[in-house]
Amino acid sequence: MTRVVFDIETLGFPLDSFDAVQQEYLLKFAKTDEEREAEILKLNLYAPTAQVLAIGMANPDTGVGKVFYQSNEPEQFFSEDGNTEYLSGNEREILERFWQTITHYDQFITFNGRSFDCPFLMLRSAILGIRPTRNLVPYRYNSGIHCDLLEQLTFYNAVRKFNLDFYCKAFDIKSPKSEGITGLDMGRLFHEGRYREIALYCAGDVQATVQLFQRWNEFLNVKE
Repeated sequence: MTRVVFDIETLGFPLDSFDAVQQEYLLKFAKTDEEREAEILKLNLYAPTAQVLAIGMANPDTGVGKVFYQSNEPEQFFSEDGNTEYLSGNEREILERFWQTITHYDQFITFNGRSFDCPFLMLRSAILGIRPTRNLVPYRYNSGIHCDLLEQLTFYNAVRKFNLDFYCKAFDIKSPKSEGITGLDMGRLFHEGRYREIALYCAGDVQATVQLFQRWNEFLNVKE
């Protein structure tokens, strides 16, 4: 079986990029300035209100990976060990490259992908007129196709959820947050033109997910 881990980074569009009716809809539950800011942050989470900044992929068996990321100019570089290729493009180009690459794998692995990454990628692609090559939201209880580690580690929501950073620390895995960057920094980095930093952060999330998958696969993937 061939398998791949993937993760995405997203960024909400500016509020003023939406028309007055859309803005009213987006902020209809915000009564205070704090609530308004919270609603604006939520724009990062939904395909109709946000864009894909980066998509990281890695084969957990070989360590070979790719990161497709947005940049204002074409560029390509490799990680120090040569295992990860970084390739820039616009949002359409990175989505098209993702869909071309995912066809080579039987199983895909995510952290919270069923609730976020997978539907986001499919819907965002459709909005841009790109047809997905795979159904990223298949039958929920078949981890042989899509192994969502958040669902596996909570036994399909039977126990409390924790974020990736917390699970990494619990399993003694280096957290991608240990370098001082979080998902909340994506907007600042993007607007400052620090595209490679976004790509490297995305790769860090992927590598942490790879290690978490390996722990789950070794110790918790128990067959009946």
